Amino acid sequence: MHLLIPAAGLGSRMGGDRNKLLLTLQGKPLLAWTLLAAESAAEITWIGLIGQPYDWDSFQEILTDLALSKPVVIIPGGATRQESVYKGLQQLPENAEQLLIHDGARCLATPNLLDRCALALAVCPGLIAGIPVKDTIKIVDDHGRVKNTPDRRYLWAAQTPQGFEVELLKKCHAQGEAQGWVVTDDAALFEKCGLAVQIVRGEETNLKVTTPEDLAIAELILRDRFSSK
Repeated sequence: MHLLIPAAGLGSRMGGDRNKLLLTLQGKPLLAWTLLAAESAAEITWIGLIGQPYDWDSFQEILTDLALSKPVVIIPGGATRQESVYKGLQQLPENAEQLLIHDGARCLATPNLLDRCALALAVCPGLIAGIPVKDTIKIVDDHGRVKNTPDRRYLWAAQTPQGFEVELLKKCHAQGEAQGWVVTDDAALFEKCGLAVQIVRGEETNLKVTTPEDLAIAELILRDRFSSK
């Protein structure tokens, strides 16, 4: 299974002036934890790391320290996540038929989750990891007034990895570019093209590290993982 890791963002909500994936968590950069999960996932055989050229030296330093056994290719990123994934698709090996896409900022995903998503692609053309929403969700108007309360039974919070058949996703990206679609994840492109996307049960701890508060929570989760071993 091929894996693309978008890691080209700056992370402005973290309040810094550098790629947030270079911030440390339990003594290792966030990106290192993501790569270690991919290294330990039995189904992953190839990793494409998508980033901006000014981060490549830092990425290479991380890769040197980790000494992974799986091949890792550094790929130039775009101005948006959508553009970065599109560029990553063009750099996949010719024999790539299926792939997972996993945000570098979701550094707490376990190898088990990556493997479960990879295996699920045997029975569906597209999938996303997700968890049921616990909170009651309110839909509001531009003035902050509640318009509707959707049934929570049908609400899931999307995570990554997301997985797809490569040729289908390439066609969806090409159509999205032609139509000027702007989406926040690749599953949305699949949906816009009328293709089915299956939910695979994600992990409660698979949070996206976006703010300093998220980083503090991630520290606690990792500390608990290591203390329980």
